[in-house]
Amino acid sequence: MVTITGTYAGELHCTAHHEPSGATLATDAPRDNQGLGAAFSPTDLVATAFATCIATTLALMARKHGHELGPVRYEVTKEMTTTPPRAIARLAATFWLPSDARAVPAGELERAAHGCPVHRSLAPEVVKDIAFVWPDSTA
Repeated sequence: MVTITGTYAGELHCTAHHEPSGATLATDAPRDNQGLGAAFSPTDLVATAFATCIATTLALMARKHGHELGPVRYEVTKEMTTTPPRAIARLAATFWLPSDARAVPAGELERAAHGCPVHRSLAPEVVKDIAFVWPDSTA
């Protein structure tokens, strides 16, 4: 069990404190929803969780097969619904894999990505697109 505490500070700003590590983060409402966009919005954190959970799960899968995965670069895009109620409509994530990712049996990383806990926790109506950019075999 992990406990996160926090406060609403007014003006659509929140602060969250991760009890196990002591780390703190701030959130702000996005500009398109009355905020300043001065920090991650709560839905930005969902997109961040989606991408970082996949990256972590890829590394765990590589370890399962006896390999340490080198640096993985990722980009995630969040799209909100255009009609009320406001919700995440689509998350699209691209992962640029290092050459050592080829040591993991074919298809294992893709299956792992679609099975990460955040992916499995999101509502079925959220479109979850995941793309992999594999290193050029001649590079």
